[in-house]
Amino acid sequence: MLLIYSPLSSPRLNYILDLIFQDFLGIGYEFTSDADKFSFHSGPKLNYSEQAFGNELFIYSTRLLFEKGIRDQQISVIDWQDTKAFFATHPKYHLPFDIFAASFYLLTRYEEYLPHRRDVHGRFDARDSLAFQKGFLHKPVVDLYVKALKELLLSSYPETVFPERSFRFLSTIDIDNAWAYKEKGILRTTGALVRSLVHFEFKEFAERMLVLLGTRSDPFDTYDYLHSVQQQFGFKSIYFFLLGDYGENDKNVSTSRKKFQSLINSIADYNQVGIHPSYASNKLSSRIRLEQSRLQKIIKSNVTKSRQHFLKLEFPETYRNLIECDITDDYTMGYASEPGFRAGTCNSYRYFDLVYDCPAPLTIHPFVVMDATLNLYKKIKPAEAMSYVGPLLKEVKKVNGTFTLLWHNESLGEKKPWEGWKNVYEEIITAAYQKN
Repeated sequence: MLLIYSPLSSPRLNYILDLIFQDFLGIGYEFTSDADKFSFHSGPKLNYSEQAFGNELFIYSTRLLFEKGIRDQQISVIDWQDTKAFFATHPKYHLPFDIFAASFYLLTRYEEYLPHRRDVHGRFDARDSLAFQKGFLHKPVVDLYVKALKELLLSSYPETVFPERSFRFLSTIDIDNAWAYKEKGILRTTGALVRSLVHFEFKEFAERMLVLLGTRSDPFDTYDYLHSVQQQFGFKSIYFFLLGDYGENDKNVSTSRKKFQSLINSIADYNQVGIHPSYASNKLSSRIRLEQSRLQKIIKSNVTKSRQHFLKLEFPETYRNLIECDITDDYTMGYASEPGFRAGTCNSYRYFDLVYDCPAPLTIHPFVVMDATLNLYKKIKPAEAMSYVGPLLKEVKKVNGTFTLLWHNESLGEKKPWEGWKNVYEEIITAAYQKN
């Protein structure tokens, strides 16, 4: 049992110690503020304070984990190994930075509680993050920090036994629009046909008519393909369904359509499903609850997983609303505009509410890359996609983490602007399952 000393305790310190040692490293520890007990302890021990006692494993503590409230932090970023570290202390220490403060800052998304600019959808943009500005967004730095800590513990206490972790690939599929043309109802279908004619979009008009007449498959109907890929590689996906009322940014099929209900049930038979809270529901837990109840009635089971539509995530309101609706697992953590590691990790972890200064009953599952990020935001061509995704995949494999992919049914349908992106999906999965 590892003994950890700090002269002070706090909810923040308890949270990050539990997370790093119990959840990430898989070992138990005992905490003490008794200096004599720590000094006389003969087993593995770690000193987290401002003063070393002897030759024990020592990490200099900065003040972040013992503060109350949220304030601007004076953060010094240093080069460390092949990435960056911050809350720098002194090169003479075992680690030249406060690993616990740095990890806490990233995992809690501390900077997103501070005043910041918002994009057109009210989101915190990747370009305003410390990770982007200092060049480490594409590294799972928290996982690298934890790996370094594990190596330090093993060098000091080689008898310490750590459970083995293995790389994991997780496919998640957002269903913003179940079909491009089918099941839209008479008014929406007629309006779309008229618009195509008015704007001289004759190819679109013809394609819609052929689909409606049953002579061509709907381009967004890629569910059999998704199932076949899952069978080929032996994995299951998590599907998130948008079930909000129709609006400018919420344009899925109505939940009253029997074929839509049948589709949801057929997918739920072989995969996990969750709610994709609508754009309009972002600040209204009552709307989330309504959409959640729609999905629960369809699949006749509780729904506890979610991912925000448009990745609309605002701290702490979004997560509090989800918790109020008994959501236990959220998959929104990632940026729309940039691939990478928004929270500094590729692994799941418990949420900590900085305002309440305590952990909350919600598990956050970060994703690494989204199809729309590559195609619509960064304007990457399909042939270039793996030059962006491949290095991220290698980083996750280095730390034996989880590579979570966010894709959409419509981006597999070869309908403009998604020509060629079906191949990218297959390339990513093939690379994920390659041993080396």
